[in-house]
Amino acid sequence: MLLFLLLFLIRFSDSEIAAGAAAVVGYDHRAILIDGARRVLVSGSIHYPRSTPEMWPDLIQKSKDGGLDVIETYVFWDLHEPVRNQYDFEGRKDLVKFVKTVAAAGLYVHLRIGPYVCAEWNYGGFPVWLHFIPGIKFRTDNEPFKAEMQRFTAKIVDMMKQENLYASQGGPIILSQIENEYGNIDSAYGPAAKTYINWAASMAVSLDTGVPWVMCQQADAPDPVINTCNGFYCDQFTPNSNNKPKMWTENWTGWYRSFGGAVPYRPVEDIAFAVARFFERGGTFQNYYMYHGGTNFGRSSGGPFISTSYDYDAPIDEYGFIRQPKWGHLRDLHKSIKLCEAALIATDPTYTSLGTNLEAHVYKTAGACTAFLANIDSQSDATVTFNGKSYHLPAWSVSILPDCQNVVFNTAQINSQTSSAEMRYLNSYNQTSDDSLDSSGTPQSQWSYVIEPVGISKADAFTKTGLLEQINTTADASDYLWYSTSIEITGNEPFLLNGTQSNLLVNSLGHVLRVFVNGKLSASGMGSSSNAAVAVQKLITLAPGKNTMDLLSATVGLQNYGAFFDLSGAGVTGPVKLSGPNGTLDLSSKLWTYQIGLKGEDSQLYENSDDSSEWVSDSTLPMNQPLIWYKTKFAAPEGDGPVAIDFTGMGKGEAWVNGQSIGRFWPTYLAPPNGCVTSCSYKGTYNSGKCLKNCGKPSQTMYHVPRSFLRSGSNDLVLFEEVGGDPTKISFAVKQSGSLCAHVSELHPAPVDAFMTPEKKMGRPGPMVRLECPNPNQVISAIKFASFGTPNGACGSYSHGECSSSTTLAVVQEACLGARSCSVGVSTEMFGDPCRGVTKSLAIEAACL
Repeated sequence: MLLFLLLFLIRFSDSEIAAGAAAVVGYDHRAILIDGARRVLVSGSIHYPRSTPEMWPDLIQKSKDGGLDVIETYVFWDLHEPVRNQYDFEGRKDLVKFVKTVAAAGLYVHLRIGPYVCAEWNYGGFPVWLHFIPGIKFRTDNEPFKAEMQRFTAKIVDMMKQENLYASQGGPIILSQIENEYGNIDSAYGPAAKTYINWAASMAVSLDTGVPWVMCQQADAPDPVINTCNGFYCDQFTPNSNNKPKMWTENWTGWYRSFGGAVPYRPVEDIAFAVARFFERGGTFQNYYMYHGGTNFGRSSGGPFISTSYDYDAPIDEYGFIRQPKWGHLRDLHKSIKLCEAALIATDPTYTSLGTNLEAHVYKTAGACTAFLANIDSQSDATVTFNGKSYHLPAWSVSILPDCQNVVFNTAQINSQTSSAEMRYLNSYNQTSDDSLDSSGTPQSQWSYVIEPVGISKADAFTKTGLLEQINTTADASDYLWYSTSIEITGNEPFLLNGTQSNLLVNSLGHVLRVFVNGKLSASGMGSSSNAAVAVQKLITLAPGKNTMDLLSATVGLQNYGAFFDLSGAGVTGPVKLSGPNGTLDLSSKLWTYQIGLKGEDSQLYENSDDSSEWVSDSTLPMNQPLIWYKTKFAAPEGDGPVAIDFTGMGKGEAWVNGQSIGRFWPTYLAPPNGCVTSCSYKGTYNSGKCLKNCGKPSQTMYHVPRSFLRSGSNDLVLFEEVGGDPTKISFAVKQSGSLCAHVSELHPAPVDAFMTPEKKMGRPGPMVRLECPNPNQVISAIKFASFGTPNGACGSYSHGECSSSTTLAVVQEACLGARSCSVGVSTEMFGDPCRGVTKSLAIEAACL
């Protein structure tokens, strides 16, 4: 069996993809077929615009090292066609370069064209100009929409064909997706939904890509399109035809973060359990959403209220660091599944009950036998008998037996190392003057600023009677829309209290509202990810004579999901009322003057900061007041580690580095104080609210600045502060590796690598602790802790238990110091037996340099 496996892996080596050999891609009821051979494929999502071209090779290589065969990405229509018939494929938008980078690494591509993507992306990936085409209705049997959707889909397919990027042309693309999770909401569109989905399938197939098309979450996907599953668990999923394989296009490795929300995470033991269950029950293609989440640069996040960070608790974090033990545990899982590939592709599984909530699925052919033993009880461990042997199954776990005898992997038992990464704050951000760089870190100049006018300041302002919905007015050209009117006060108005005060009510569809009375901020309101609407009620003071009322409405990403999401709207729709003890004044139908966006946006202060004469450099910097643009210069931190800015001290706004937006910041929007857990059990069904951290704290304080955004010498940082903050409190940090740790019991299976070497065959090696420095040029420089016995605690806080071998530290130092990686057996043969009859484990904390 082992020889067959090795030959199989050689047959499908990455050199075949890079060499450009054309392949025939198809499918049958078991798997995707490449040149007639069934494949077990592990995939991961990396969205090209959520990172940078400079990051792509490293992200893709780490994905390959983690055991992936395929990289999946959406295609983002709004990025590529920001203006109708005007295309942009430069920089982070260079889709062709991204696909070629994947191919160069020897991996396949699943291109999810959509072109609706959801993805917590602004407007679901649709360009907002689409909304203004006469007669259009999104995602239904509507001719204007179908014409635009077909035109863009064909544009992308043609681009890929011109570059020979489909597998049928020798390229890496083996799958494409049309539409996206339409089955979740298609009932709202009535009978036209079925007509539309049939049209979409037919249109896609007619483009003749030479590779299969899929539709996720679409139970009625018409042949030959494959319907697939999205979710935290897809082991129970069944395709809509006996001729289609069982595919999982989105296994959510965590969940997205919202401004005003806690930070979700998902234990890796549960992810591994879900994946093993999927392959156990007949799956052959599985994709992690996300494998690297990345960053919502600029105004790309949707929701609304989706944060700038799209880290997603993914195996590779927002900055490109491997997240351990998630990455390593899943890598070991992938290796284990690959050991089973010969049996998985040869036959369907047979099911055997081993007891209550205990089961076995076996793949058996003349030349191979593979078994998955599952304990789906969320509380109790169990011991089962299978093939005459006894096996211990922890609760909520799956054991993988590639030869139906030896356990090479259990989803609840982590052999992989853990690691910590930390933000190293700089003593200063090396603020510099225009003509000198400060190597000592001492600021050489103060911040400069521009005050954004309150209310109407642009020549293109216009006046209308009544209140206008925001998206239809701005076409999302800016987050901001000003509503301005005036009120004449004589002192006898029935809506006044005490002659000068009145109760103001403003209702808005959201997402944020600032009320200025006579140029002063008088009230604010904001919605949330669960309810974007805003209602402001505030007692305000009016002066005799003419009073101006300026309402600044701000969006925080447009709606991206749901039936008719494009019609959800934003902005002040009223009523706007003043009320007192004797009457009410409804301002909703008055004459209002409108301004789209900010004056500083029109001046492009973020791009032309050196050219603008508007910047003021005074000894007194206005702080903690609304509507201020700030600018400073800084030198890039030394080294090549990822850079972040901590926006603690600021209120809400947007930031640019050298003219490139690093996204919206909002550190003052705190998560609710309750709902988080100090530790989250992986046992039992996961949901997005099960495992939360950061309650009562800002949803996001650290904002990624890719190294490619920086330049040698002087760099510009420009901020727009909407509500009030102190820019002198922001700080720069560099992300760097911390400790490496591992904690492995003598009862754990051996590392799966031990079963993949010819010397070991399928014998029973013992468990091991393995450590590896994250960077190739690093070696293990120190052993901070080592104990074989009953150690306590977690990485960074290990302590000796009642039982500990006195030889542990010396043995580990001998094996690991000065090496980039090392392996140490977890056994009494290695360390002696410090406490007979007690189950022992080995815990190590190391540092790399």
